[in-house]
Amino acid sequence: MREFKVLLGGKWERGDDVKTIRYPYDDREVARVHIAGVSHAQKALNAAEEAFKKTSKLSSEERYNILSRVSGILKEREEEIAREITLSCGKPLKDAITEVKRAQFTFLTAAEEAKRIGGEIYPLDMRKGAEERWAIVRRFPIGIIFGISPFNFPLNLVAHKLAPAVASGNTIIVRPATQTATVALILGEILYQAGLPEGALSVLPSTYEAADLIISDPRVKLLTFTGSAQVGWGLKQKAVKKKVVLELGGNAASIVEPDVPLEWSVERNVLGAYNYSGQVCISVQRIYVHSSIYREYLDKFVQRTRSLKIGDPLDPEVRIGPMINDAAVEKTLSWVEEAKNLGGKVLTGGERQGRIITPMVIVDVPHSAKVVSEEAFAPLVVIMPYDSFEEAVERVNDSKYGLQAGIFAKDLLKVRYAYENIEVGGVVVNDAPSFRVDHMIYGGVKASGFGREGLRYAIEEMTEPRLLVLNTKF
Repeated sequence: MREFKVLLGGKWERGDDVKTIRYPYDDREVARVHIAGVSHAQKALNAAEEAFKKTSKLSSEERYNILSRVSGILKEREEEIAREITLSCGKPLKDAITEVKRAQFTFLTAAEEAKRIGGEIYPLDMRKGAEERWAIVRRFPIGIIFGISPFNFPLNLVAHKLAPAVASGNTIIVRPATQTATVALILGEILYQAGLPEGALSVLPSTYEAADLIISDPRVKLLTFTGSAQVGWGLKQKAVKKKVVLELGGNAASIVEPDVPLEWSVERNVLGAYNYSGQVCISVQRIYVHSSIYREYLDKFVQRTRSLKIGDPLDPEVRIGPMINDAAVEKTLSWVEEAKNLGGKVLTGGERQGRIITPMVIVDVPHSAKVVSEEAFAPLVVIMPYDSFEEAVERVNDSKYGLQAGIFAKDLLKVRYAYENIEVGGVVVNDAPSFRVDHMIYGGVKASGFGREGLRYAIEEMTEPRLLVLNTKF
């Protein structure tokens, strides 16, 4: 049985407790992870504070070299790390390999961005008395960052905390989800292998008390959290006088107009709905289909859904694996039962096989049902007809969430209308709202988040502009 200690400033230390990690598919033990306590958190803070004296002085070339080496090591260890992802969170192996490839891109892009952290220079002589004076503005690293990441992308979402932090010269403490902490610990080891200065990074699967200590410490300048809305907004209240970036939940909607080939919109929305059993914050949960094609769309969607292979995620052909734990399964089934009691119909799926739920297509559900109004984080999608595009946009907006939305349409006037009127962080045209490339700006509005990620945008969050006023008269 593999055992992972706490990675504290580059050194492995025993934790206050040890948790057994089980494969979500068949519940067999796959690893043991040490859990950090308050004393570990204090040591990590001290190490990060000391290391910041080094990281803040690293040249852009040095930061580039570290990050590009990480990308290369991830490529060399691609199959090993992908398997670790699958064993820890039950993600289908094919998707796990894609995640490792994405992380390679994330670190390589961050390396390039490390060379592009610029500034500006401009004259101040716009009024009398400021002649021959110039303003110079540069961005400086802010200090210690605390990143908290969830289980569903145990490598790439940690990478989205680490890569921009290193690129901008900061130090960082990461608290990964315990279930998937082995992946983050391996990644932390890789960063030190790539040349990161000692103390600059700690990976602490930890108690809540340890996390609270880090959040409350005045030396921590930024909290970056990816996870549920309920937890995220609560953490923001604790992070007094700190910068905060929150990447939270959603119940992403997709609008399908009749002028786009059905096969394309069905295929993309099916993949967007059921990838990793719907346990993705931009998973397609609501689909609004024009009434003229609604019945045909339903038939094709159900047929494609039924063709997805279900089973052990270690099988390269499997598309639908288990949910993360029993609680997630039971919550999903209770929400579906509520939808049925409100008049909803499940056209396919909904059978439980251990922690696997066969993918569901649900219709005739009122907006009050949780499967429509809340974040399901499960392999289900609700499909509803609409008559006018404006009506569809209004129904997309009838949500407390606003992360991303998808529009399948050729009419550019409708695309423009959607872009200007849908209340989300991003509108994706002619693809599912689950589309993401790691260098693009990413984040939500309303209950879906605060601040933005995407390498260049995360670097902006992790740096502060500083002004130099230069008098050239002398």
